[in-house]
Amino acid sequence: MRAIEVCRTATLGGHKDQCDHCGHVEISYNSCRNRHCPKCQTLRKEQWIQARCKDLLPIPYFHVVFTLPSELNPLVSMNRKILYDLLFRSVSETLTELAQDPKRLGAVVGIIGILHTWGQNLMGHPHLHCIVTGGGLSPDRNRWVPSRERFFIPVRVLSALFKGKFLDLLKKCFQSKALEFPDLIRHLQPVENFEPFRRQLYRKK
Repeated sequence: MRAIEVCRTATLGGHKDQCDHCGHVEISYNSCRNRHCPKCQTLRKEQWIQARCKDLLPIPYFHVVFTLPSELNPLVSMNRKILYDLLFRSVSETLTELAQDPKRLGAVVGIIGILHTWGQNLMGHPHLHCIVTGGGLSPDRNRWVPSRERFFIPVRVLSALFKGKFLDLLKKCFQSKALEFPDLIRHLQPVENFEPFRRQLYRKK
């Protein structure tokens, strides 16, 4: 009860954000994160789950999460639409290509992707939650191909392909001059700065 009472109040602390241009200040207080708290979206979560249950097939599902490294946060915050699109595209291509590979599953899977732009601590943390069917349709669409019971596809295989796809798409976006580089990230605008920044992300897990 105490957690619910102090949820999103100064008691739990918060964050102060100020606009660099007009000076407007917004204060965001921390959530209690208690699963019983109505302010922490428990009701909306349960309603969403009930609605999704109607979509489910009588098969197992896997929960797969794809995360962008924190080094990209400033670039993402200034280019949200473009980079969130890249995230969705690279994730969907990674899952579908590996699932269709005969050495992995050899089937067309179903995916629901949900974008989270912040962590529970209200700090920037772009990541994509995916609900993936535990199997899929054969290439001729005539039979069901079940996946392994314990895991969908090895994490290292998923992460390596996802990383390569995302960073390749990021390079193409930069080359097409689709990205914006306002004050805080202006130093990344020259290619001699951006390319080393992008390449060092290959070393991130």
